[in-house]
Amino acid sequence: MTESDPIKVPEELKSNVFISSVESVYNWSRRYSMWAIMFGLACCAIEMIAAAASRYDWARFGMDIMRPSPRQSDLMIVSGTVTKKMLPQVVRIYDQMAEPKYVLAMGACAISGGPFKEGYNVVSGIDKYIPVDVYVPGCPPTPEALLNGIITLRKGVSEQKLGEVPWYREDEERVTPVPVLGPDLVDLRQVEEIAAAARELPGKTEEA
Repeated sequence: MTESDPIKVPEELKSNVFISSVESVYNWSRRYSMWAIMFGLACCAIEMIAAAASRYDWARFGMDIMRPSPRQSDLMIVSGTVTKKMLPQVVRIYDQMAEPKYVLAMGACAISGGPFKEGYNVVSGIDKYIPVDVYVPGCPPTPEALLNGIITLRKGVSEQKLGEVPWYREDEERVTPVPVLGPDLVDLRQVEEIAAAARELPGKTEEA
């Protein structure tokens, strides 16, 4: 065998060869130490709490106990109905989480508003305001469904590339503006569109 010849690994040994890299080690460490924030909004929170109890034991995934502070958390599980009055606090907590951070929408209400969709005080999907990585449908989802969503998220984390993730790129917006609660929610990312639409209303002038 010369120096130019590749080293051949027998098929039966390929599964035992651990080829590491910075990305694989980094993703492995994050996958097995993902801490969820202690944050529940409605009835889905009961199922989330059950999933964290001893029967389902999500500590085997390295999640252990829920963290009481967004500063210590990697995962926000939006479990339940998001009202317009609560939404600014949800976005503010999301902004307080350090990168890398992930969001799991648990239940029909968090995903689309559920039975309260188009209601006067309910948001029709949390993904309109913060990025969602995994959706777990149900009303409410079972603890098994939530664990499946967490496993799906862990698979996604293991495949992330450091050169492509948003928190290492300068061109990405780092902070999500907190919506303004007034007569209705105003998303500050849409202020220019709202102003343009207001100018087109009958009786409105440029000075207005």
